[in-house]
Amino acid sequence: QVELVESGGRLVQAGASLRLTCATSGLRYTIASMGWFRQFPGTDREFVAIVDWNNSKTDYVADVKGRCTVSRDKARSALFLQMNSLKPEDTAVYFCAVSPEVEPQSDPGKYSYWGTGTQVTVSS
Repeated sequence: QVELVESGGRLVQAGASLRLTCATSGLRYTIASMGWFRQFPGTDREFVAIVDWNNSKTDYVADVKGRCTVSRDKARSALFLQMNSLKPEDTAVYFCAVSPEVEPQSDPGKYSYWGTGTQVTVSS
């Protein structure tokens, strides 16, 4: 059984940094892209940062570029999101997900497995 568990979200002040972690278990393939998505109240999930299976290709949504870095460990079983210079508008639930696609995918529909999310709240 595949399981993804996010951690690291919490309440912080604007300007602070957070490191989100997604631990995976039960994955039967390592050739897979992974991503971080966020969900604001009343909206659909949207991509934040994605990385390919080899940790060589990444992409970010425009408003986090330069502030966030996505990476995965060498075993390709964990995913990280380093978030710096946080803003109140970053407040959302952040989810990690795994896609069987080799190339990183920004479309949530391309992802097969999801975690339950971690809340990031940034106060002004």
